[in-house]
Amino acid sequence: MNANEPVTLTRDVEASIVPAGTKVTLLKGEQAHVTQSLGGSYTVIVNGNMFRIGGQDADALGYEVAAKTTAPVGPMSQEEVEKEIWAQLKTCYDPEIPVNIVDLGLIYDCHIEPMGTNEYKVAVKMTLTAPGCGMGPVLQQDVQNKLLCIDPVQDVQVELVWDPPWNQGMLTEAAKLQLGLM
Repeated sequence: MNANEPVTLTRDVEASIVPAGTKVTLLKGEQAHVTQSLGGSYTVIVNGNMFRIGGQDADALGYEVAAKTTAPVGPMSQEEVEKEIWAQLKTCYDPEIPVNIVDLGLIYDCHIEPMGTNEYKVAVKMTLTAPGCGMGPVLQQDVQNKLLCIDPVQDVQVELVWDPPWNQGMLTEAAKLQLGLM
């Protein structure tokens, strides 16, 4: 499918309004323009409004639902869990910016604490590119959901913080290149 051509929704589908994050139902038969498909979710324009559709609902856009990745079998070391956490964080995207939240410099801290045998609690401190961004709750939930998919992770707390304030200097070189800032 060409991103410039509209796709017709094949069924009713839950979506979040960008940037408010309010849940709505887009109706079967509506025309949608896919503007971004990163990190397992889709940003679409429907009737002049922007929405985010989860990857589990890709079929409503005429795409295949991605197969779930298989987790390692057996216990994972804390180092392996940390590596998988950062890999999952790199699959989280702001619907309006085509760069993952790690490369955007939005993750300020990630603390992993053992809870027992092969069980971990994760605390993430993150920020947004602007305090008024309405996508905060949506991004927090996306981070929490993706980290809870890691088998040994039993609890995830995601806190939005504003100190220090985010600035473009926090972008990685890759992000700057992708955004045309280099």
